[in-house]
Amino acid sequence: SRLTDFIPFCALSEAKGMGIKMSQKFSRREFMTYMGVGTAAMIGAVSGLDKVAMAAGKTWEPDKAAQGIPSKFKPISRTRQNDVMLPQGFKYDIIATYGDVINSKGEKFGDSVDLTVYFPIDAVEGGNNSEEGLLWVNHEFPMPENYMKMLGMLGIVADKYENSLAAKYPDLLQMQKESVGGSVIRIKKENGTWKMIKDDKYNRRVHGNTKIELTGPASGSTAVKGAKVVYGSLGNCSGGRTLWNTVLSCEENTEYGKSYGWPDFVDEHYGWVVEVDPFNLDAPVRKHTALGRFAHENAAMGLTKDGRVVVYMGDDSRDEFFYKFISEKKFNPNNREANFSILESGTLYAADLYNGKWIALDYNKNEKLRTYKKAGANEPFFKSQADVVTFAREAGRAVGGTPMDRPEDVEIHPHDGTVYLSLTNNSKHGNFHGQILRFIPADEDHASDSFTFEVFAVGGQHNGFSCPDNLHFDSEGNLWVAEDYGDDEKVYEQFGNCAFLMIPTAGKNYGEAFQFLSGPVGSETTGPWFTPDEKTLFLNIQHPESWNPHPTHRFGRASTIAITGFKGV
Repeated sequence: SRLTDFIPFCALSEAKGMGIKMSQKFSRREFMTYMGVGTAAMIGAVSGLDKVAMAAGKTWEPDKAAQGIPSKFKPISRTRQNDVMLPQGFKYDIIATYGDVINSKGEKFGDSVDLTVYFPIDAVEGGNNSEEGLLWVNHEFPMPENYMKMLGMLGIVADKYENSLAAKYPDLLQMQKESVGGSVIRIKKENGTWKMIKDDKYNRRVHGNTKIELTGPASGSTAVKGAKVVYGSLGNCSGGRTLWNTVLSCEENTEYGKSYGWPDFVDEHYGWVVEVDPFNLDAPVRKHTALGRFAHENAAMGLTKDGRVVVYMGDDSRDEFFYKFISEKKFNPNNREANFSILESGTLYAADLYNGKWIALDYNKNEKLRTYKKAGANEPFFKSQADVVTFAREAGRAVGGTPMDRPEDVEIHPHDGTVYLSLTNNSKHGNFHGQILRFIPADEDHASDSFTFEVFAVGGQHNGFSCPDNLHFDSEGNLWVAEDYGDDEKVYEQFGNCAFLMIPTAGKNYGEAFQFLSGPVGSETTGPWFTPDEKTLFLNIQHPESWNPHPTHRFGRASTIAITGFKGV
């Protein structure tokens, strides 16, 4: 079939208006260039992106270092097999599974695995050990019906989980709280197989009862009910690695606790970016309020030209915003400890795609924030910067940020510094398959308040992927993409199980999706991360239906795997 067979009518109309003949043959790259207007319109007419369509017509020549030739592996096909399916020559090891004991205290590896970050065991000294290190793994949400099976409650106390059960059954509540947050585990490759080193001194948990400090403008404020210390982390989706070798774990949702019936749950204590030092057992776990509170997907860190830290973040909800944070302090590459407070002060921005501007969410400098009133209110909504960061979504609306279609993972290209953002989908207005956008900072400086953007890739059956979620770059600049959709939903049935793919960002295969992996039935793959030598890829299998079953109750268990077979760099 011709490419034009699958172009929406609105895009065909635009193409004709631009003088493009429908019989004309053109490359995918040319198509994306021509369709900057139409493709941007597909991103979300209802959510307001129809207004920014013209901005997407501006293109940027990608870095040529990444040739994008799919020689790393022979692509596989879509499947519904109930296993981790890989190309020939690759294998996977299960490193850790929900419920595995990780230390002598009896702490267990959590559930619903998401982000992984690999730290070479010698990382603090500047090393790149690719066969032994510390692995941080996020645990996003509890699976209470599975825990009811383990406790012998399902079918006796209730036929399904109900919110009221958490307060009535302390053991069930405890299992939920211990299932979320994150794990630090020491891992090592021995005789070609990756294993967890059980009971290593570094192995420990952050969970729903962990003491966590609040930093930044909201700490101690009325916006967070006066709290300077909170207890627990929840909704830990993706995140990132800092330049000083700590992990940023992102709390994607603020309402999970109420959704599961947790007693005394305070919304404002969740929805932050959490920093953990995997190498220091005594370092406090901290939630940085300066980075805003919303459904954080991940945190991609880079540097401005003058040496300050930038963190890009997406708010994973329909019609929410794309943010960045720029630190007040500069990064110190020679003193790790000097950077520990760097995320406590700075400026948070929301993206305005229509004008190609970053709008500062600064209460003292932005009059719109000081005068903004919610519908029907007599008084301004925001009283301080603490209010602004705690209710960052409302601040984004107040200043005119652009609502987007579930802005999820964001990553910075390792060669040209452009910023890639996945928009997973938005069923509210028919965007079922999502897109990946590419942002180009003005003057090649992340500190700039201006940018242009383009549509890098559009999901759909004939483009080889759907619902892009987690992203990760390899050293060649190839973009690795994890999908997130319900494989039992009619609109996605042609895709089979969720896949993990590679999309080159340059060369003759620019923008084409090549499938590397298929996950088990009912699962999504999450948290891709390569070792420095790129011979191992860490990946998570989240919420499988029956793969890697519990030995007694036969429900599938979330696991972290290591995939080997890559030639490396």
